[in-house]
Amino acid sequence: MRSVELFAGCGGLALGLAQAGFEHMLVVELDDHAYAALEANKPLVPEMAKWPLIRGDVRDVDYTGITSAIDLVAGGPPCQPFSIGGKHLGPQDERNMWPEAIRAVRMLRPKAFLFENVRGLLRPAWRPYLEYLMLALSWPELEAKSGEEWDSHAERLRQHAGTTKLHSSSYKVVVRPIDTADYGAPQKRHRAIIIGVRADVATDWSFPKATHSVESLAWAQMVNGSYWAKHNLDAAQCRSQVSDKMVGIAERTERMLCPPMEQPWVTVRDALADLPEPTVESEPLTNHRLRLGARAYRKHTGSVLDEPAKAIKAGDHGVPGGENMLALPNGGVRYFTIREMARLQGFPDSYIFAEGWKRPIKQIGNAVPVQVGKALGESVAGILKKSKKYSAAA
Repeated sequence: MRSVELFAGCGGLALGLAQAGFEHMLVVELDDHAYAALEANKPLVPEMAKWPLIRGDVRDVDYTGITSAIDLVAGGPPCQPFSIGGKHLGPQDERNMWPEAIRAVRMLRPKAFLFENVRGLLRPAWRPYLEYLMLALSWPELEAKSGEEWDSHAERLRQHAGTTKLHSSSYKVVVRPIDTADYGAPQKRHRAIIIGVRADVATDWSFPKATHSVESLAWAQMVNGSYWAKHNLDAAQCRSQVSDKMVGIAERTERMLCPPMEQPWVTVRDALADLPEPTVESEPLTNHRLRLGARAYRKHTGSVLDEPAKAIKAGDHGVPGGENMLALPNGGVRYFTIREMARLQGFPDSYIFAEGWKRPIKQIGNAVPVQVGKALGESVAGILKKSKKYSAAA
């Protein structure tokens, strides 16, 4: 299955999709440091070995050179315009690259597309623009006129959608908020996912179901004890350390009489179990040196071992106070190492980040968890493989 990856960052989504069976025909990234990370890791990570990388602005990409039929266009358009912590400029922000995502779909006519963004995109303040994006992605052939504002284009799209049925150039589009922990990442990270499938490929599909659940983790910890057995820990002793919230979930789940169908949420302990304890003196594994100075603040008290981590945060000036920390059994906290943060985002240990602290954190914190890319990619691949149109690009 052939794909094109836009706004690749350091490659989290692209790597997950590669693991799901997609072959990238193009991988585009503008940021020099993120591109350098992609280039440096091509010989280190097998899935990345054949990626055709382009360092540049997606606005300058000429898609006419891609002659093969494309199964999937994917990427994470810059999230700052819609971030709760940003300037809230939305479609007026010069970093808004949604028009370029739409152009890629229009030019390549992929069988499907998958875009990721911050949950802030789903806020009521941006609802009119989100509705516009859904229309523009559903009918990408109805291009905005030169100089036309998005709201005027939206009105034309609404009129078109009201009088025209979906056809071979249009897409069924679905948007959903997700918690990445529900899709296998050892991290509670809330995002917005937009998936579209070309109407002549399939229309009877639904958004990918969650693969993991908190209920299943609660069952494994509090009902049958399989979670503790997996880590060779004393179940009776460890159960007393589980949060009241998890105990309540376990009690409700146990009344269902049978275990949940999903896999258990992946925890920090699951993700980091085989890593040596980091120190400031030595680095037994690349990017695994301990950084001192972690302090807990109100509402920023670190991630507990036996639940998915809090979201790994990216910051231009390093880690914000109280973020990206592990809560220790003795009541203290310490920063996650770069390698641990990479693990929580699903990057393999063979993926090496540059020396330093701020730059790797920015790249890791902005990435889509690899596990989520794989889970969503496998679901989309399943939709495509069921279609009679799939053989045309196989």
